[in-house]
Order: sequence, then C-alpha cells, then structure tokens
Amino acid sequence: MALIVHKYGGTSMGSTERIKNVAKRVAKWARAGHQMIVVPSAMSGETNRLLGLAKELAPSKPGVAHNRELDMLASTGEQASSALLAIALQAEGVEAVSYAGWQVSVRTDNSYTKARIESIDNERVMADLNAGKVVVITGFQGVDDEGNITTLGRGGSDTSAVAIAAAMKANECLIYTDVDGVYTTDPRVEPDARRLTTVSFEEMLEMASLGSKVLQIRSVEFAGKYKVPLRVLSSFTPWDIDINEEAKSGTLITFEEDENMEQAVVSGIAFNRDEAKISVLGVPDKPGIAYHILGAVADANIEVDVIIQNLSKDGKTDFSFTVHRNEYARTIDLLQSKVMPSLGATEVVGDTKICKVSIVGIGMRSHVGVASKMFRVLSEEGINIQMISTSEIKTSVVIDEKYMELAVRALHKAFDLDQPGA
Repeated sequence: MALIVHKYGGTSMGSTERIKNVAKRVAKWARAGHQMIVVPSAMSGETNRLLGLAKELAPSKPGVAHNRELDMLASTGEQASSALLAIALQAEGVEAVSYAGWQVSVRTDNSYTKARIESIDNERVMADLNAGKVVVITGFQGVDDEGNITTLGRGGSDTSAVAIAAAMKANECLIYTDVDGVYTTDPRVEPDARRLTTVSFEEMLEMASLGSKVLQIRSVEFAGKYKVPLRVLSSFTPWDIDINEEAKSGTLITFEEDENMEQAVVSGIAFNRDEAKISVLGVPDKPGIAYHILGAVADANIEVDVIIQNLSKDGKTDFSFTVHRNEYARTIDLLQSKVMPSLGATEVVGDTKICKVSIVGIGMRSHVGVASKMFRVLSEEGINIQMISTSEIKTSVVIDEKYMELAVRALHKAFDLDQPGA
C-alpha cells in the first residue's frame, strides 16, 4: 500500500460531471489499497471571476490590506472545489473529508497573493489516512502566523500538492492536467512536438522557469529539494483505465540521468511571451550601478530575468533587463521617479513586444557548439537576437515577439526533436 497524492487542475474540476470523473478515478486508486490525498484547483475560470469582481470594486489595488482581502476572496474557489470533490467521493461510497489549507495547517509567510510555504503539519491528515479516509486538501493557499489566509500565486496548487507530498513522505505525486505529459515544445506551436516519457528534474526546472506552462516552477523546486517522485499525466483518459497502465503513463520527472539521456543534446524548446525589456540609458559606468538599479526593483518585489550591460563609452553605459509584462508599467514608473534622478541616467526606454525562446537539455553539458547552432538557425531565418542568457543546460534568447513561432519551429526541426527517440 502506497501513499499517493493526486493533483487536479481547474479544467479537470471544471464541471460537476468532471468532478464526478475525478471522484471515480480517485476511488479506483483508494479501492486498490492506496492511501490517497487529493489537491484540487478551483473550478476553471472561478479565480478569474472572483478577482474580476474585486477589480470592479477597487481598480487601483490600494495595498497590503487590499491584498489580504484578495487572498480571503481567491481562496474560496479551492474551498468550494474541495468540498464538492469530497461530496462526490462520498457518493461513490468512499469515506472522504476536505480541509482548507489553514485547517491542516499549511503555514506560509505573510506575502499576500504570492506567499511561500514554510511548514506543513501532517498529524491531522495522517490520522484520517490511517482511519481509511481519502483526504482532500485545498491547493493554492495556507495561513500565516497571525491566522490570515494567504495564497501562493497563480499555479500555486501544483506547489501545494508537491509540498504536501513532501511533508507526508508520499510515494509519488501525480499531477493530472489537460495535457498527457511534457512535450518537446508546445504542440499548438509545433504540431510535430513529441511527448517525453521521462525528463530530468534539472530540465523540467529550466523548462518551467523559461515559460513551459505544464508545471509551476515552485512545484518543481519543491520536488527537487525533497526528492518527490513526480509524474504529469492527463485527467481526460477514461477514469477506469487499468491502474497499472495509468501509473506508468504521462511523463516521469526523474532525478537520475539514465544512459539514454546523454544522447539527447536538446530535450525541449521553451518560450515565454509574458516578458518585457527595459533599458536604462546613459548610466555612469562605475561599481554599484547594477545594484543601484536592480536593488530598487527587487525592493519593489519585482522579479528580473535576463540582464545585459553594454560596452562603456565615454564613461557611460546602457543597462537592460527583462521583467514580467504585468510589471512593466510599474517598473518604468519606479525607474523614472526614483532611480533616474539619483543615478544621472539620460533615459529609460522599454519594449513590450519581445519574447524569450530557449533550448534546454542536459546533453548540452557534454557537447560543444550547441549555442552557436542555435544562433545560426535563427540567423538563417532572419531573426535578430536582442539578448542572450545561458546556463549549463540551457541557452535563451530574447527576440521580437512576431518571430516566436518561426523560431520555435525552426529550432525544433534543427535539433531533430520531431524524430522518435531524439
């Protein structure tokens, strides 16, 4: 008998009929003798609906007190879906109980709307599991030291599921979604994209950070830190599929590099449309400039991605970086109002029509010329590279957004990712 965590996304929980199918699937696993914990997202569209109501009432987002209420509001979506799933399981003849994050409890810091998990108490859940119950726990949320409900940010239910699996020392965490695994790239952009049967933790972490929407990056970080076996699979297969077949389907996130992995120089192409580029022009080229600019951005809790500093000329230089597109206006305003006057920069300019395209693969460690091949392919397609960022197993470029799909398809073909066994 194994302890298994199932996580179901909003699409999987999108209607009472789909909730019934989830309940039947979970009941199948429970009847096979497994101890079951289920972490559901809110029903598809519910969180957007709730936050939309809040925006109608307060378009300007007044601050911390406002964000506290947003968390109070947004958390109700997962509470509703958890209760509905427990009711559906009971209708299937399975003992089930649902808990909100604060009841477990999932302890977080007090960074409203993007809190981070600090600890999880497993005593109450273990007691229910040992009593033969299926336990349903709300994803996406927790409680701070003062008893305030917090949420983990978009995609936080993945993080909740993996964190709970780690705290409960689960045998495996299965992430059920509307796709049947991790692909070499998004099949909607490249129809010849292939599903990967396995992908290394490092590759998955890079793909998630670079724009792959299959798993939220913090969930992958948790899986890596606590060595949680993780599998991505589809919730739209028939619920009564053979359990042994289901347990081996989808994509396994593995922590061991097998002998076949070295053969794939590049395992996937990731892309991200959600970035914007900001350049601070004419700044003094002296020590501390990067800190002066990025320190102010970090203090505003704005995450920075790709960074580049140009060659100095006449004691001046240009400093460019990318942020999430939603933070673009706030970052520009911050730089113009607080940084430029003290820095002596000549201008702050930006571009919201850029994207980031990346190649990822652990095989890049032992192969030379991979980045140059990427640059050659883009050059042959007439695509100009604006910024470059590299790590041991990935190379990312910032390009004009209108060339994104062309770049993805060209790179996918150039690295033979459309070939079986590539």
